[in-house]
Amino acid sequence: MLAPDAEPHILCTDLVRIFSADGVEVQALQGLNLRVDPGEMVAVVGASGSGKSTLLTILSGLDTATAGVARVAGHDLLSMGGRERVAYQRHTVGFVWQQTSRNLLPYLTAAENVALAMNVAGTLRGAARATRVDELLGLLDVGEMRDRRPGELSGGQQQRVAIAVALANSPQVLLADEPTGELDESTSAAVLEAMRAVNDELGVTTLIVTHDPTVSGHVRRTVQIRDGRTSTEVLRSTRLDEFGEEQHVAEEFAVLDRVGRLQLPHDFMQSLELRDRVRLALEADHVGVWPGDEGRADAAARRSPEAAPQPTAPTGSEPAPPGGSDAPDAAATSRRARRAAERAAEASAAADASAGTDTSAGTETKDER
Repeated sequence: MLAPDAEPHILCTDLVRIFSADGVEVQALQGLNLRVDPGEMVAVVGASGSGKSTLLTILSGLDTATAGVARVAGHDLLSMGGRERVAYQRHTVGFVWQQTSRNLLPYLTAAENVALAMNVAGTLRGAARATRVDELLGLLDVGEMRDRRPGELSGGQQQRVAIAVALANSPQVLLADEPTGELDESTSAAVLEAMRAVNDELGVTTLIVTHDPTVSGHVRRTVQIRDGRTSTEVLRSTRLDEFGEEQHVAEEFAVLDRVGRLQLPHDFMQSLELRDRVRLALEADHVGVWPGDEGRADAAARRSPEAAPQPTAPTGSEPAPPGGSDAPDAAATSRRARRAAERAAEASAAADASAGTDTSAGTETKDER
């Protein structure tokens, strides 16, 4: 287990990226927070336009954030100079693109593509380089394809060779942008299993950015990005039940930033019709979240107009519900109580006036007689 204060391999704090074009600003990242510890394999998922690809280009050193903190394996990506950036991209991180044509040179064999990465970085030479090439291709189960060019390989084989190229210089962090985006389902699963084998064998920290929901089944931790922020995380683990059988457990967590903001899952909001504002209640060991008065009344009216709750004025002897779904807001309770008292006074005054009229009319009749 890592110490709580151990330096993470990827740390993003309040990360902001703003793009400007023709006087229009677009916030791709709006205060994103992310921590990936050494040796973790994490999938970052999100819809198109959520900001996940922008995050990856910043972590790879291809782009620079507008504000915030972005650190990878001890490198400050916002203050990094040109020379440090080149060394960072050659030695600290490895990158796998979605398009296989961007990962491999078509006129080199699989072995030559891996060796080229080491040649450019000036790492291993001679026999040591050849040994490293064979080790990586064998680990990714494409050793028999070492003398074939990319055009002679299947899509899955090309991506495996691309992973070997990304690992050629022993990076601390492996970044993958939609590595299964151009593959069918079975081939995608094989490539993801190969990446998990690399993570287990070499201990390289791995971050996969994708919109493919099936990726989550191959990693222990999935981070959801929505509107430029991390919204939820799913942690997967295996436990033994009371019968000694292995059970796979998935727990979903909302991501809470340092000022207390969080995003509720979209299906939660739809199911309870949460919108505009919600009501909160602090309990002994949790926080309760309920629809606001408007949303609750609208939902009840749609279910059954007759069953819609009617506000009632509480009496002084009735205790307020402790944070339950029917606990009224104090100001709203006061307003309802005043309106109820006013209606009661008006009704009493009307009754007195009616009684006075009847009495005077009877007196006039008696005097006349």
